[in-house]
Amino acid sequence: MRHERAALFGAALVSVAVLATGCGSSSGDEAAAAATPSGVSVVASTNVYGDIAKQIAGDKATITSIITDPAADPHSYEANTRTQLDLSKADVVIENGGGYDDFVDTMLESAGSDATVLNAVQISGKTAEGGEELNEHVWYDFPSMTKLADQLVGALSKADPGNAATFSDNATAFKQKLDAMEQRSATIKSAHGGAGVAITEPVPLYLLEACGLANKTPEEFSEAIEEGTDVPAAVLQQTLDLFTGKQVQLLAYNEQTAGPETEKVLTAAKDHQVDVVPVTETLPAGKDYLTWMSGNLSAIETALS
Repeated sequence: MRHERAALFGAALVSVAVLATGCGSSSGDEAAAAATPSGVSVVASTNVYGDIAKQIAGDKATITSIITDPAADPHSYEANTRTQLDLSKADVVIENGGGYDDFVDTMLESAGSDATVLNAVQISGKTAEGGEELNEHVWYDFPSMTKLADQLVGALSKADPGNAATFSDNATAFKQKLDAMEQRSATIKSAHGGAGVAITEPVPLYLLEACGLANKTPEEFSEAIEEGTDVPAAVLQQTLDLFTGKQVQLLAYNEQTAGPETEKVLTAAKDHQVDVVPVTETLPAGKDYLTWMSGNLSAIETALS
């Protein structure tokens, strides 16, 4: 998968990062290093987890998100010396896991970090079903993020016991909003359960499944797109036929990994009046996690209505 290529790059970069850190840094890095942040230092692999940390820590932590560009493909992220420095100073690290952001573990090991590491996939308890690959995109699964919130309270409270009550109260409020979105998902399932949908990648599958929707996309298509390999012509045609045959009611389209095959699928959906629900792997500009996911649910509701 593409995240494996990013992990290999991260491993190769570690020796360069350590050398660069040992020999000196840019004036910007020196200024950042000289500043002593207040509260707990939290580093998240993406701004999705950075925002969840902010929801729970509030102003009691300094939060750094490594991958923030809403137009970037996180699978192809190239870690750098800034990443190494941020991770080396962290009290708490939040990573996705499941092969998505392996550069985090590689760099933490190189730095000799003793940070508390929260692995969202491990916390979720999700595993690959027999013969299948794990869908590592667990931030689209509300129960998994509820579990992460609980673990984050523990990690933050360990680092800053004096603010434990604040962390717990913030997490309670966050989880209540997650519960409300779970209820919205259940309402969609009650009204539209079994409706066919198409995807370009498995990114939003946990959310679509919670809404009771059936993914009709050939597995070979979404796997090829995720892995960055060519889609066989016959598989592409099978995917396009989903729209000509009115087998699906919406297309969940990952805007961060567009290519010739996905653009053909997008065109087919538009040509046959199938609603497109854009999805991303990092927070869109101006959104927090809760408003982002609420917007995704609203787009699904609109497409199915």
